[in-house]
Amino acid sequence: MIPDDGMGHRIQTCGGTIAATVLGSGPPLLLLHGFPQTGAMWRPVAESLAGSHTLVIPDLPGYGDSQPPANAEAASKRAMAASMIDVMETLGFPSFDVAGHDRGGRVAYRMALDHPVRVRRLAVLDILPTSDYWAKMDRDFALKIYHWAFLAQPAPMPETLIGGAPDFWLEWTLKSWTQSQSLDCFPAASMAAYRLNFTDPVRLRAMCDDYRAGATVDLDHDLASRASGDRIEAPTLVLWGDSGIAGSAETPLDVWSDWCHDLRGEAIPSGHFLPEENPTATATALSRFFA
Repeated sequence: MIPDDGMGHRIQTCGGTIAATVLGSGPPLLLLHGFPQTGAMWRPVAESLAGSHTLVIPDLPGYGDSQPPANAEAASKRAMAASMIDVMETLGFPSFDVAGHDRGGRVAYRMALDHPVRVRRLAVLDILPTSDYWAKMDRDFALKIYHWAFLAQPAPMPETLIGGAPDFWLEWTLKSWTQSQSLDCFPAASMAAYRLNFTDPVRLRAMCDDYRAGATVDLDHDLASRASGDRIEAPTLVLWGDSGIAGSAETPLDVWSDWCHDLRGEAIPSGHFLPEENPTATATALSRFFA
């Protein structure tokens, strides 16, 4: 799903076997995808970034070809971050830059909080911290991200309902989060990978466990970090779609300034899926920050 010159790896980690593609040369840059996608989402920007970085592009646990977590607690962003650190350590990268979109951004900022010596620089794409999303869940925002509460319901309710019409649910979700309200920005090969997440009951359950963790253990970890005054030490770039999800809650930099010591950011003309909807602007912003 990534450019043909990439090398595929299957890496044993504390959270199970992780599938990852490695390509390019230069300083290491870990790229983490979000829901409802796989590492294939980075394909439109990978070629631009691979000229100056060694890209490590995994499937998160339970997505794509990576082993699903055992339960919701094992799907916490803290646990996923530990698995990603094992991936990078195995590949010979004890410290690295990281960019994460959507759920991958949550893994990335938790990694920066829990393992500051590992993360050199951090970029998060179209998200606010998990605890801030829950705190802002008024009527308008709940309608925008209804899936947070729906996917977090006890098993097997959401899995069963989505499993009755998986293609419809996936396509509706993707279209509703794009600026064009269409699937035009998603390459056919990427769409095929995303569909596999929804036709496999094990992976469908794992994705729901990801959101169950978001409503429980991930929220607890965020609140504990805020209570103890933890802040992200790594220089941080925040990118958001000017018609995406994060920007609909509040100016993202206003929120992230409470979490980060060294912060910058900008809006990208896009919906939620910045690398696929506007790869040129997204790659330019990431390349400039990680230069």
